[in-house]
Amino acid sequence: MKSFLKGFVYAGRGVIYCLLRERNMRIHFTFTVYMFGFLTVFDFFKVSRTEFAVLIALCALVMSLEAVNTAIERAVDLSSKEISELARAAKDAAAGAVLISAAASVICGILIMWQPDAFGAMFEYYRAHPAVFAVLIVSVILSLIFIFKGKPGNKDE
Repeated sequence: MKSFLKGFVYAGRGVIYCLLRERNMRIHFTFTVYMFGFLTVFDFFKVSRTEFAVLIALCALVMSLEAVNTAIERAVDLSSKEISELARAAKDAAAGAVLISAAASVICGILIMWQPDAFGAMFEYYRAHPAVFAVLIVSVILSLIFIFKGKPGNKDE
């Protein structure tokens, strides 16, 4: 049982590693937090349980593939000092998998959340509550710092 629980610690460490060192993981994570924040805190958008589950699955898929991409990149870097054609192909294919899943997720997200009335209601809400809008702006600024700062000495490109 102890080794089983250690597996969760190792997995958590891997997630934290990716969040600290991979800008794209921070972007995916930040967009996920905002989207689910708007879906759960406010009632602007009408999303069924099935649509909500699809959004969760797609976000999990993108972030999982980003973690796999990171693992492949680190393994290739560790195993070869020089960038061979095969090493480049492995890294590019892993990055391509993330791109495909992210693009499909964005399309599905737009199909589910394209609700002009909801965006109008959100605009009116923020117009009527400038203090809440100010908090949103501050959170966006902090999110941008989180995304682009990363961990000192990271390998972000």
